[in-house]
Amino acid sequence: MHAGPERDVYDAVIVGARCAGAATALLLARQGARVLMIDRDHALEDTLSTHALTRPAVRLLSAWGLLDDLLAADTPLITQTTFHYGQEQIDIPIRSDAQVPGLVAPRRWVLDRFLRDTAVRDGAEFCSSVNFVGVGRDLSDRIRGATLQFPNGTTRTICTPMVIGADGVRSSVAKVVGTYMLSRSKACTSTAYTYVSGVENRGYRLYFQEGGITGLIPTTNGLHCLFSQIKPGSFIDEFAPNAYRTLLSALGSWEPHLAEELERRGPTERVRRFPGVRGYLRTCAGPGWALVGDAGCFKDPCTAYGITDALADAHHLARAMLKTNEIPNAYQIERDGIAPEIFRLTQEIAEMNWDLERVKSLHLDLNRHIHALDARLCRDLHPDTALSTEGAPQ
Repeated sequence: MHAGPERDVYDAVIVGARCAGAATALLLARQGARVLMIDRDHALEDTLSTHALTRPAVRLLSAWGLLDDLLAADTPLITQTTFHYGQEQIDIPIRSDAQVPGLVAPRRWVLDRFLRDTAVRDGAEFCSSVNFVGVGRDLSDRIRGATLQFPNGTTRTICTPMVIGADGVRSSVAKVVGTYMLSRSKACTSTAYTYVSGVENRGYRLYFQEGGITGLIPTTNGLHCLFSQIKPGSFIDEFAPNAYRTLLSALGSWEPHLAEELERRGPTERVRRFPGVRGYLRTCAGPGWALVGDAGCFKDPCTAYGITDALADAHHLARAMLKTNEIPNAYQIERDGIAPEIFRLTQEIAEMNWDLERVKSLHLDLNRHIHALDARLCRDLHPDTALSTEGAPQ
């Protein structure tokens, strides 16, 4: 980490050093690019997150050599997912292969730091407490530089042919480069979550009832993330008086004994509340710029797909920059091969106008699209390995 950039010229400047930006920096650095990664925060602390990784995300982390590190950092391996639709219970074992022994749901202060530190180890440069304030363009309106502001208030323009926005839902890069909306969600969910200890690792446990979603996700250091999602109109009434009790009440509909035990034990951390943000799908590339992760597409957390998006975007953008001079078209096409359908399905689940049979059908459709992405990544990463597109991968 440096007080300021070491060079005046980089092949790419990446704005945002969490999972989307750090993964992109890691891959570009491994391709030999001179990469500058900046973040406005001084340190990467915990952040709002669904934690859960799908199979494609785990496959990418495994291919990048990070999965073993996550497991060694007391992030448990997940070998089963259980869906509860009302009183119907569906147990789905996680199919393992050479690259994906199971799923993981790391805390973000583990995942983001591993990705960032690996990117720096492999040649990327990282500067914290630095703000992105604008771009420089040539006569053809192509981006040729990024203007950065440092803690002492000074600014500096770095020459680069590629500015990559990995700066989340309030992306400054997206505002500056001229992206536009392809789709916008009509609704969102409101979420409350905390962490609890002493819960047996039985994989992802997801509970659905009309008007609400509750879940338990095994995460780092022997904890589980306990969450509940409802429509925003009920947010204040449900979560304001005693959010932890509301979480336990929701869980108790399916696991009353566990809810009673957790009430006696209490949470290990404060309850966090997220009122919700409507999802969007933006154009993700143009002359001299690209967006990865939430900057380009934010999906409601009800499908826990955000981290998968971030890592897949990093993979697709790095491949586009390595293989072709037509980066905007290649990356946009690759991302939009699957993103719009997953966005649509997430939007319908977030609206919470479904009955239990309908949400079950939406999950089956979502699973097919996730499996299609996994098959595509498997071909990219392991061309000699055939991965069937039949069945449910989890």
